[in-house]
Formats: sequence, C-alpha cells, structure tokens
Amino acid sequence: MLAALLFADAPADGARAIQLALAPVFLLTAIAGILNVMTGRLSRIVDRGRKLAEGPPGSLNLEPSAQAKELRSLERRRHYASAAITAGTLSALLVCLVIVMLFAEVLLELPIKWLEGITFTAATLALVVGLSYFLREVHLATRTIRFHAAPTPRADE
Repeated sequence: MLAALLFADAPADGARAIQLALAPVFLLTAIAGILNVMTGRLSRIVDRGRKLAEGPPGSLNLEPSAQAKELRSLERRRHYASAAITAGTLSALLVCLVIVMLFAEVLLELPIKWLEGITFTAATLALVVGLSYFLREVHLATRTIRFHAAPTPRADE
C-alpha cells in the first residue's frame, strides 16, 4: 500500500522525464552525425598516409621531398581529426550524463539543476572544441591540396 502511494505519480514523472530528455537526445543524434563525418575524414587521411609511407618510393609520381611534405601534412591533419573526434565523443558522453541526471532529478526528486547546467555547458564547450579542431583540419586539407586542370577549349571555338 505504501509503495502504491509513493509511486502513484511515477507515470506522470516518467513522462516528464522523457519530455525533458528529448532535446538532449536530438543533440546526441546530431553529434553522432558529426562524429561519423569526422571518422570518415580520419579514415581517408590514414589510408593516404599508408599509401604514401608503405608504397615504393616514386610510385605516386612524387618527388621524395614532396612525399615527405605531404606525410607531414597528413600527420598534422590526423592529429587535428583525432582531437576533434575525442572532443566530440566527450561532448556526446556529457550529453548522455545530462540525460541520466534529468531522469534522476525527476524520478528521484534530486535538486541537481545546477549540476545539469554545468554538465550541459561542458558538453557544449567540448563540441565547440571538437568543431574547431575539425575546421582546422579541413582548412589544412584545402590549403595543401591543389588541382591543376588543363585548359578546356571554349564551345564557340
């Protein structure tokens, strides 16, 4: 009987907890998409680095100095992409922790709004750091890659 009285509002509290956790869950989905893009870029960087490092010298029609320069650039890009993934993953973990705290607050009636706010702020800052590293990696990639196309004849000639 006592349990029935204590948990009489449990369905309503559960619904409220789910409503509160919905926005962070959407944020978590967005972070997962960003992490997917970041890991794809890291994979391509690693593949290119292996191709350069493990292939026979001159197999890619690059001078040894150009090959060494590209390997250094790939190593910097790998570092930035890895840091971006680490910060993004930390952000996702902190968002998960916020979701747990939201449920704990509602279901256990804990006064932890201040802790939720700090954790959410930390998650947002980690995401900003991750996106900053990702932007730096993209900038390095676009700065080091140059395409040289042969001039095409105009249609009126």
